[in-house]
Amino acid sequence: MNFSLFFVHCTWLTVAFAILFPNAASAATPPKPQNTSSPVQVPDYLNPSPNPLQFPTKPEEVRIQQTVPISLVQALELARRNNRDLQVAILQLERSRSALRESQAALFPTLGINSSVTNSGNGFTNNTSQASTSFNGSAELNYNVYTAGNRQATIQAAQEQLRVDELNVESQSLTIRLNATTQYYNLQQADEQARINRAAVENAQASLRDTQAREQAGVGTRFDVLQAQVNLANAQQQLTNAISGQQIARRQLATLLSLSESADISAADPVQIAGLWPQTVEQSIVQAFQNRPELQQQLAQRNISEQQRRQALSQLGPQISLAANYNLSDRYNDGASITDGYSVGLNGNLTLFDAGAARARADQSRANIAIAESQFGSQRDLIRFDVEQYYSQLQSNLNNVQTSSVALNQAREALNLARLRFQAGVGTQTEVISAENDLTRAEGNRVAAILDYNRALANLQRSVTARGSR
Repeated sequence: MNFSLFFVHCTWLTVAFAILFPNAASAATPPKPQNTSSPVQVPDYLNPSPNPLQFPTKPEEVRIQQTVPISLVQALELARRNNRDLQVAILQLERSRSALRESQAALFPTLGINSSVTNSGNGFTNNTSQASTSFNGSAELNYNVYTAGNRQATIQAAQEQLRVDELNVESQSLTIRLNATTQYYNLQQADEQARINRAAVENAQASLRDTQAREQAGVGTRFDVLQAQVNLANAQQQLTNAISGQQIARRQLATLLSLSESADISAADPVQIAGLWPQTVEQSIVQAFQNRPELQQQLAQRNISEQQRRQALSQLGPQISLAANYNLSDRYNDGASITDGYSVGLNGNLTLFDAGAARARADQSRANIAIAESQFGSQRDLIRFDVEQYYSQLQSNLNNVQTSSVALNQAREALNLARLRFQAGVGTQTEVISAENDLTRAEGNRVAAILDYNRALANLQRSVTARGSR
């Protein structure tokens, strides 16, 4: 069988399509992601299994093998790499990029090739005529010349949806960064609370030894010993609760960072003020309005609804398409040559009456536009409240840090004096216990004030979203 002429014509059509539409291949090619390497070093064994469907089936697979101290910077890097919510947002972004490429395909014509080889005869019982073999092939090109704005509206809606998902990735990144920072501060507070309670137990044990020695020397009472024993028991109970809170805080942070099943972490950074906020509250509000991705998302949603309105109304306009066809036909062994033909035509369509369906869809999109505008205003008011709230908390917690530092020094001095008075016989065991409790409370208040300040600072940074600092 001779297919040479058919394939020659098909090749010519393919080449002509490539010449007329040179950007078709490049438009369908997705952009290559940039390879960004992070300078932050984190242990590889902290990362989870690359298979998201894998789960442990044996107890030893979930047993904690080691506890690794990490810094806040390392915690943020682990959150960026491993957090599941961020990974979902990135996958949604990739899906929107594919949807945009799909909508952009309408800018180009479609080309199809069909062919068939058929053998026909009279059957097995009737051999009066000889069987024959025939070949038919065709190439067809279609292009929507005019769509009354539907094609462009579809592409612009896909572009706006891509913008929404890009902003969603940014918003998720900021939220995860804030959550990881907050959880890290919670772990620091749990670590410090355990340390403070251990020191309280040691102080209570020292007081108990002093009261027991005084009782044996005949200058103390049994009542003082009982008081010291009760104080030690209370301190030990608080230490037990603090250790439990420390373990819970570690696992909460490990869950947020999606760590390996057999790894646990602790806070390596010391508790200290994370930094100062240089702007006024008014400057912070204006910067938040300019930078928050949530506001840009609402604007993009409004633009999507506007394009959907145009798509709906385009159904009432004329639709014009171009169709071109080239076909080949040959019947073998009939003594005749291959026959071919072509056809080119324009098809037009106009909907005269659709019972108001298109305008009803357009009205729905108008309502969605109004909803997006209203949500934009609500989001703007919420952003301002967030900035004002966290700015106020930042200022008050900074004052609390200064006050608690003074109170801590005074509590230490008071405990030393209470012990000296008790040893000299002019003070009571109750005064010592009260001074020990005051010291424990003062240490806890100072740690809480510093970490509350750091949390307020992290929330304010999230609310303002300073792109230049990221």
